Amino acid sequence: MPTSVKEFFDNRVPAELAKNPDKAKDVAAIYLFKISGPDGGTWTADLKSSPPTCVAGAGATPQCTIEASDADFRTMIDGGMQAAMQLFFSGKLKVQGDPNLATKLSKLLQMGAG
Repeated sequence: MPTSVKEFFDNRVPAELAKNPDKAKDVAAIYLFKISGPDGGTWTADLKSSPPTCVAGAGATPQCTIEASDADFRTMIDGGMQAAMQLFFSGKLKVQGDPNLATKLSKLLQMGAG
């Protein structure tokens, strides 16, 4: 069964951040995720705060904003960074802000994928 985007942001990532806050320090950035579709929503992952958080809605000013459909984001969760690159180059994954932070996104995806 494919990963639910809501489950990923509402449960998996916050649980992983609580267990392993040091992983967030490796990234140390604020991301805003805008996911469209029935399994979508808006989430802020603040990997700079102590403890790091991932909450629904727009929070602190993001350094990097990621936009995708729920289906495409599920592909990214399940397929990792290679899938993310394919989505980006096909225009299905939009990144605003610091592009270097987008490359660190794989660490966040790995947190929730486990």
